[in-house]
Amino acid sequence: MADTRRRLRSGTVVLGGMGLLATALTACSSDPDKRCVDRDSYHLAKGYQVVSDKNCKTTKASVNADWYYGGRKKGSWVDGGSFTKPHRSSGGSSSGHGVHRGGFGGGHGSSGG
Repeated sequence: MADTRRRLRSGTVVLGGMGLLATALTACSSDPDKRCVDRDSYHLAKGYQVVSDKNCKTTKASVNADWYYGGRKKGSWVDGGSFTKPHRSSGGSSSGHGVHRGGFGGGHGSSGG
């Protein structure tokens, strides 16, 4: 019976450690949705064409390249993001809008009694 408890505890430690590792790696990653795109390639149905990162790291690129944040990648195209780098915050949602909490009568358009 002591062996069973010991095994359960060691399994919990391993699983807990994996969770901490995953959290640390996620928090330390830099701009996971940052892609280098050609600003002049915009297509209404596709978005911007993704190009090599080296085009955004040099001023002598053969294309008008810039970093594009967020969006959805479809093949070598990305759409639905922004050229504005998102601000990191300590809380709130990933959309950049904080958590809004209302109290009594906190709704829009409500009138006092």
